[in-house]
Order: sequence, then C-alpha cells, then structure tokens
Amino acid sequence: MAYKHTNSKGVDYFLHKSEVTLRGGQPQTIYFFTKTENGGKGTPCDLPADRVVNENPRNGFLTLKKK
Repeated sequence: MAYKHTNSKGVDYFLHKSEVTLRGGQPQTIYFFTKTENGGKGTPCDLPADRVVNENPRNGFLTLKKK
C-alpha cells in the first residue's frame, strides 16, 4: 500500500519510488508523488522514517525532505 497524503487543496497524492543510476554509475533512489496509486514509472512505497512531507503553500506541490 502506498503512502497517501492530501494537500491543502484537497487533492490526494500517492508516494512512489524509483531506482535510477547517476552518470558516475552510483545508484540513487528518488521519491515522487503521483495522483494515481498504481501505474506510472515508479513503484508505490511507504513514507521513509527519515523523511517528512513538505507542501508548497502557493501551489500545493508535495516534496519529501530529510528530517
């Protein structure tokens, strides 16, 4: 089950993650929010323990920040 967050505008977003490889060959995990729970490029995931959800007050865009 993916982590679900409702922003201040009332829109539900689901957290996904994807494994990418940087130019130097180092693997990196990226986290992003989508409006659909399944489908798309990433896999649904739970909120990592070392991260918190941050919302842009102007447009309701969600990001993850380290604690």
